[in-house]
Amino acid sequence: MIMLRAAARFRRQVGRACPVMLLLASALSVSGPAAAGDYASRAVAGWTVAESADGNGCFLTREYDRAGRTTLLLGLEVDGTNHLTVLNANWSIAPKDRLQLAFRLSKGQFPKHFAVGIVADGKQGFVTSFGQQFPAYFAASPSLHILRGDVTVERLDLGGSGAAVAELRRCVDAQRAQTAPRAANKAGDIPRDPFAAQPERKRKR
Repeated sequence: MIMLRAAARFRRQVGRACPVMLLLASALSVSGPAAAGDYASRAVAGWTVAESADGNGCFLTREYDRAGRTTLLLGLEVDGTNHLTVLNANWSIAPKDRLQLAFRLSKGQFPKHFAVGIVADGKQGFVTSFGQQFPAYFAASPSLHILRGDVTVERLDLGGSGAAVAELRRCVDAQRAQTAPRAANKAGDIPRDPFAAQPERKRKR
């Protein structure tokens, strides 16, 4: 529940810090209760997989038993975009801080990568996003190494991430299936020709 409350706060703080980051962190908005029939959060290979309250994506998360209780969260949205959040109670990152970090996975490296500072529930950290292949790299890698210049920020065990990312994708697929009918219903009130003298409404099939 701490991560669920924190996720909503991430979105608000990141949105104030940088409008682009609001989009990157939208899947973190999960503070509200899930609606009936929604995907139920579950534990998978040491990770927790859950859906976002807005129905536009899902996330997986893990907290590490070490100084500062590092929390790692990977979110994936129905449009294929993703975001990565890392938090630690000992860090001195401030909200809106602009960071340039390096991310190393066994399947991919991301040097000089932009991230923005956030704070939630007594922890400081950052959120960033990657290309659409990142979840696959994440799933296939045993660890994630994060650096700030020559300084190691974190070295995180990703054991079980393959199973967790597979479940994350199933969660997103379920949300995508729910989103399509909603989008179709919204389009039903648009006339075939809105410029006609008496516009004809589209017939629902």
